[in-house]
Amino acid sequence: MYWGLFGNLGMYGMGIPIGLLVDGKGPRPAVLLGMVLLAAGYFPLYRAYIQGSGWLPLLCLYSLLTGLGGCAAFVGSMKTSALNWPHNRGTATAFPLAAFGLSAFFFSTFTAFAFPGDAGHFLLVVACGTSGTVFLGFFFLRVIPHSHYTALPGHNRSDSNRLHRTKSEESKHRAQRDALAPEPGTSSLSITSSNSDNILKHPRNVEAEAEPEAPETGVMSDSDETSSLMSKSDSSSIEQVTNVKDHAHRVDIRGFNLLTCIEFWQLFALMGILTGVGLMTINNIGNDAQALWRHYDDSVSEDYIMHRQAMHVSVLSICSFVGRLLSGVGADFLVKVLRCSGLWCLTIASLIFLVGQIAALNTENPHLLFLVSSFTGLGYGFLFGCFPSLVAEAFGVHGLSTNWGFMTLSPVISGNVFNLFYGIVYDRHSIVKDGGVRECTDGLQCYRSAYLVTVGACIAGLVVSLWSIRYTHLARLEEEKKLEIEERDD
Repeated sequence: MYWGLFGNLGMYGMGIPIGLLVDGKGPRPAVLLGMVLLAAGYFPLYRAYIQGSGWLPLLCLYSLLTGLGGCAAFVGSMKTSALNWPHNRGTATAFPLAAFGLSAFFFSTFTAFAFPGDAGHFLLVVACGTSGTVFLGFFFLRVIPHSHYTALPGHNRSDSNRLHRTKSEESKHRAQRDALAPEPGTSSLSITSSNSDNILKHPRNVEAEAEPEAPETGVMSDSDETSSLMSKSDSSSIEQVTNVKDHAHRVDIRGFNLLTCIEFWQLFALMGILTGVGLMTINNIGNDAQALWRHYDDSVSEDYIMHRQAMHVSVLSICSFVGRLLSGVGADFLVKVLRCSGLWCLTIASLIFLVGQIAALNTENPHLLFLVSSFTGLGYGFLFGCFPSLVAEAFGVHGLSTNWGFMTLSPVISGNVFNLFYGIVYDRHSIVKDGGVRECTDGLQCYRSAYLVTVGACIAGLVVSLWSIRYTHLARLEEEKKLEIEERDD
């Protein structure tokens, strides 16, 4: 029990310092730190299990290190994906999220086939697999600089082709310069990086070359005509730099400044409500299965129930994996194709969760419990698959890791609250057997009251998601109007 608490504390409670490291120094140092922490946590746990003894506070520390290492590696990969694919950020961040969600299923399944019933080898496989995979991935992790413009040589320009910069052009240049500012940890191994540096260091030459004046006579020489054609192409390239600057690049809200934003509290509430609903079932699906089977057929063996519990854990993991991929791709589809808010994915997640909770309230046959685990896993995946891209869109991509750390504080609170309530309800219907083990044979009544609460939570999440969509839509319209006014004033 304590191991799991400290592991979750490292994974979710330490997201802010890890996020500060990633945003300040880039993803690679954080990923390397994650590899070291994973090894420093899992290998001592494996050794303690083999020896059959260990000091509890030290074991809790090892578990904390595993969670912290997983957090560092995960946040580093997520930030890299968000930066390298800015136009498909939802899909890009969904893949590491999905792989992260499926990792437990992969390691448990592999160990079950290779070393059935051997918990020691399971810990060894996890220790080698997690730290080794992160170590190998470290060498391929790069933040690729995006070059949108290639500067042309200006030695053949005549003085008559030079432009005088207006106030409007100055403001445009500042926006372009901010867009091209390198992200911490950006790879220097890029063929086009020098072009971006040229724009940053010599903005006057770039703009003079990009938009040459037409001669007053209206007659253009061959060289001037060629120069004009080339400059038009480059002018459109500079316009593309401005166009790609979506809201995620125009804003940079991070740290305690988030606390003043209504959008932060909307997302924080949604994360808390929906993850609390999901974690209650994820952490207690084994109790659900045991209660239903003991009431449905008291002749089934303990081994049979354990296999059914493991099956539901696998269903949760696989459906969460599928949900994360669908959510990330779906968020990009909503934004790019349908021109809708990506927040609709949270509305869909709320509805999926609601279906799962209603199924839990009405499932008395344990053979149908897979409906609860599948819809819960799918909703949980849908929630997490799109959330990083929503955070980046709302508060800026450059502070994504730190802001994600703030968001992950929400599940720490809500997950414990919902789990505590489930435990109170379950214990109220349980009897204490020999050895202090609690058992409930009342079937659905063992936990039904807990799912009545989660149904209400899903409805609350649905309402908050719709409010968030409306609020964000109005806020973006107001922001666009202000930008248009500023451009006209310039």
